[in-house]
Amino acid sequence: MLLRIRSRDGLERVTVDGAHITVAELKTIIQSQLRIPVESQTLSTNQNLLLAKSPSDLLQFTDMANPDRPLSSLNISHGSIVFLSYDGERNVRGPSFNPAGSFGRKMTMDDLIAKQMRVTRQENPHCESVSFDRDCADAFQQYVNETLAFAVKRGGFMYGTVLEDKRVEVNFIYEPPQQGTEEVLYILRDEEEEKLVDAIAAGLGMKKVGFIFTQTIMQNKKDYTLSNREVLQAVEFHAESNMEEWVTAVVKLEVSEEGSAAIHFEAFQMSDMCVRLFKEGWFETEIAEGDDPKLSKMKKDVVVGGKDVKEVDNDFFLVVVKILDHQGPLSSTFPIENRTTQVTMRALKSHLNRSPSLPLVKRISDFHLLLFLARFLDLNSDVPALAQCVQAQTAVPEGYKLLINSMAETV
Repeated sequence: MLLRIRSRDGLERVTVDGAHITVAELKTIIQSQLRIPVESQTLSTNQNLLLAKSPSDLLQFTDMANPDRPLSSLNISHGSIVFLSYDGERNVRGPSFNPAGSFGRKMTMDDLIAKQMRVTRQENPHCESVSFDRDCADAFQQYVNETLAFAVKRGGFMYGTVLEDKRVEVNFIYEPPQQGTEEVLYILRDEEEEKLVDAIAAGLGMKKVGFIFTQTIMQNKKDYTLSNREVLQAVEFHAESNMEEWVTAVVKLEVSEEGSAAIHFEAFQMSDMCVRLFKEGWFETEIAEGDDPKLSKMKKDVVVGGKDVKEVDNDFFLVVVKILDHQGPLSSTFPIENRTTQVTMRALKSHLNRSPSLPLVKRISDFHLLLFLARFLDLNSDVPALAQCVQAQTAVPEGYKLLINSMAETV
């Protein structure tokens, strides 16, 4: 049985007899095959192990602390990923050297370029963490869980701020027009709508900071963190952003052995090498039906683990980002754009009447409501002005107040 071991050095593989072996036996195998002493190893099925920065952090990961526990009890099977943290340093086996010239194979220009494209695991992300506004995260996951039942994919662009210490805060999620299936998410981008979204964000002192999408129940049965299609889509948006701190988030429904289900958020950055390969056109963008979703195909050889390959394990392109949460300045109670039910003036009236005693600026402090209003306002003047009122929580000017109230009274 093959197991994938992910550590700060990247993704490596070990061969074991089967899922019946214990944690202690696995550690002995890792010592033998990867040359990491048993006493230095901390193992876990939780990827956050790789974010641990101190011995006390490591103590939180107890799922593989019992040396006598069989791997089968941890749902570990052929191809599973086990995360490894270890003390000290080691020499990772590098590539074998083949001299060029008259004593070896002559190298072409393509060979030389491929040698520079050395795909390794990137240990540290460019952002310290990503924090989700609780209301916007809940509005997104509630829809995909209760309405879509995680049967088809759903996505959105995350907007917020990047703080000086490289912490990313997500304060709203814009859901563009889209079509989702079990395996594929088609984003049907609307340039005019995105101009409105960006204008609102600018008025709020925010910008686009990432991409979020869901994985379906059927995908959760497959052995990958992100599929090749998801890597391509995620790196396309990352490359388009030209932002070092850009974050990709995944929402999935995980079912335990006991049958209980829990919704999990995971966050990554696409590695610098992944973005470079995409920008320079190395990725094969056509995915055939029989392709392994765990692997991304390249148009030319790259170097992985000392070998020239055209297929790269998707995990090499992912850099784990720590997830936090916070209560942001906006609410997320107004109906959300581009979902199954069209947003109407009746929804605006109902929303405004819900809290009539609150100042109008409080009642319109919702991105999705601002986007609805923006369709009837001037992009260059009215939209930023109204958003700036919300950001500063200042009184809405009388002209805008009359316009909003008259819109609500048209039903």
